[in-house]
Amino acid sequence: MDAVELHDIIRSGETSRIQFKREFDNQDKIAAEMIAMSNAKGGIIVFGVEDKTGVVVGLDYTGLQNTGNRAATIASDLVKPPVYIVTEVVSIGGNGETESKKVLLVHIDEGLYKPYKDGNGTIWIKQGADKRKLTDNNEQIRLFQQSGILSVDEMPVANTSTDDINKVRVDEYVESIRLKMTERISDIILYQNLNIVKNSKLTLGGLLFFGKYPQKYKPAFCVKAISFVGNSIGGLSYRDSRDIIGTIPDLFKEGMLFFKQNLKYVQNGRNFNKPGIFEIAEIALEELLQNALVHRDYSKNAPVRLMIFDNRIEIVSPGCLPNSLTVENIKVGNAVMRNNLLASYCSKLLNYRGFGSGIVRALEQQPDIEFINDVAGEQFIVKIPRLY
Repeated sequence: MDAVELHDIIRSGETSRIQFKREFDNQDKIAAEMIAMSNAKGGIIVFGVEDKTGVVVGLDYTGLQNTGNRAATIASDLVKPPVYIVTEVVSIGGNGETESKKVLLVHIDEGLYKPYKDGNGTIWIKQGADKRKLTDNNEQIRLFQQSGILSVDEMPVANTSTDDINKVRVDEYVESIRLKMTERISDIILYQNLNIVKNSKLTLGGLLFFGKYPQKYKPAFCVKAISFVGNSIGGLSYRDSRDIIGTIPDLFKEGMLFFKQNLKYVQNGRNFNKPGIFEIAEIALEELLQNALVHRDYSKNAPVRLMIFDNRIEIVSPGCLPNSLTVENIKVGNAVMRNNLLASYCSKLLNYRGFGSGIVRALEQQPDIEFINDVAGEQFIVKIPRLY
């Protein structure tokens, strides 16, 4: 990093990814900062800058060496699991009359093995420019999910039992995968083998695909669909409003029906005697809705939202992109599977392939799609303009 870039960063103040320290004061506080950044999107600790004022005080040669060594020791010994840091010295200011001041930058990457903890087992996360202890169970689950240690869709759902299973749908699934059983096995063994049941309870994936009434136990895992009059989410008038419930195949079917009943069919230069075409590519809507249902973050207790405005549609799914995925990544077919069990069921029961090609296919059919990975709001937003 050059001095000009660093100077601009310092002038902008501390953020969730930038922290200032006048000097190396307390190793436990530094460890907590490294942990919080590793559990978030990474960041930089700048030593030699006043954290309250942003005044550059600098470090001398001994201070630079000692601070770098102590930071490396903390990253190895006080962060669990250890993280790897990169240090960098940058000179700021100075001219013919004054000497430049040197600061030490400690770069911390986003961690691959979340959640990171201190020696007491405390998990620290970022809260804006500050940090805080993580105590909420759902937030801890999300960190375990990001590291691949835990898959939320494979977790048992409290208070469920095999009485909640729609056996007809299980039979349809068995037929779709052409499962041939050479010997008769009990229903419970079949459910366990298909990961529908674990520890006598339905898994979340099992409930969302084979449950009789999934929203009885997970009422927020539905689809909220509204067709607004105008272009504001704060509008008081709407043409259609629905709470769509049921299994994921039900949500997909009814979600597509909502689009078809509230979007237009247009002539678009076709012969008068030919039927109109859908104003937004149907294949694109199918791919995007499937992605919202399959890849959303099910550790967040919130619905998928479908919103139709006069000038656009929006599909909003809870949770931002998992791990280090970016919008640029998904546009070229990169994928990180958040819900493996759901993806497996979808590949048999929906037109879902699971190769990461859905976004590419949607863009081929509808090139004007906008993707927004809203990290602050912990949601993923898809916008498509309406031209007619």
